[in-house]
Amino acid sequence: MIKIQEPSRSWEKLVMNWVTGLPPGVYRGYIACLVIFDRFSKTSIFLPCHKDDTAMDTPLLIWNRVVSWTGIFTNIISDRDPKFTSELWANFHQLFGKTLSFFTAYHPQTDGLSERMMQTSKDMVRRICAYGLKFKNCNAFTDDWCTILPALELAYKRSIHSSTNQTAAILEKGWNPKLPQDSLRKDNVEIHPTAASSKGMLDKARKHAVRWIQDSFAYAKDKWDKSHATSDFKVRDLVLVSTTNLNNIKGCKKLKDSFEGPFVIKALHGENSVEVELSVELSNKHPTFPVSLIKPYKSSYSKKFPFRNKVPQVIPPIESSCIKKITKVLKERKLRANKLRDYLVRYSDPTCEDEWFTEKDIPEATKILRRFRNIRNNNITK
Repeated sequence: MIKIQEPSRSWEKLVMNWVTGLPPGVYRGYIACLVIFDRFSKTSIFLPCHKDDTAMDTPLLIWNRVVSWTGIFTNIISDRDPKFTSELWANFHQLFGKTLSFFTAYHPQTDGLSERMMQTSKDMVRRICAYGLKFKNCNAFTDDWCTILPALELAYKRSIHSSTNQTAAILEKGWNPKLPQDSLRKDNVEIHPTAASSKGMLDKARKHAVRWIQDSFAYAKDKWDKSHATSDFKVRDLVLVSTTNLNNIKGCKKLKDSFEGPFVIKALHGENSVEVELSVELSNKHPTFPVSLIKPYKSSYSKKFPFRNKVPQVIPPIESSCIKKITKVLKERKLRANKLRDYLVRYSDPTCEDEWFTEKDIPEATKILRRFRNIRNNNITK
């Protein structure tokens, strides 16, 4: 498994994504929420927004609401949304010296953290909207969900994350902010650290979090590598493609093969994606697949299975050295199927064989065909 480099401080690497399908809020009619969270401290920021925000609205929203608090970050991980792939967003990143990492096609090892956070944020928003006592209306569902986003951020900062074994507030500020119920617990009041000891507490917590993050990544990598053998794919290798995400395949869905192929590897895109040459039946599918959905093809044994169909040998295309410059037309014939005419042409290079082409496929067809018809008419008159 190719893992992402772990962050070493807060707000160095961010993950961004949208939560859509929310009820319209009372304030400005927001129906979406931009979720931003830090990969180191797991601090989350919830920004209400519109679903149809342009590529200019999103950078301005981040600049006005996030950068003043976090500073300039170095890396953002997100999906291939047009708002992030636009030229304006690319210039925004280039201006501040940041890089934008996109999710690869169907690669949960990269976007798993983002998707898990999306599910958690959706649950928090919908559950509090549906069951919150203070924010209920007559229909037991609040319309102004934007007003509870600060409370969600505070509650999430106080929760302990499994990968760091610390709360997000401890890693970011060095102390846990008080919740409303803390004021009622006189025997469990957390004292704000003094200025002399806060830096030491923060450094100690961050070192502890770095160790936990490294252990978490190591555990995830070891667990993945045990069940996924690594294969060194090369261009022109034969591979089989999993049919997990290949829908609309002919035949019964229950009886379709687990893998299709073999297909020839056309190109390698990094270490996680492979581009293959699909067959005519699958020509409408995207040819790029993650390495987790392909496996090497092993040819059948002809002695054990003499009646099994053999896969035709992949012959690399031979580049012809002849110069294909058409000099004249030799013959003309009429095609009955579509009532078109094609012509037998000859090239200037004698090593090239004569070929049949339609009029639209012949360069400078008007000039060459006029010469051919003049010669043919002269021969007829003679």
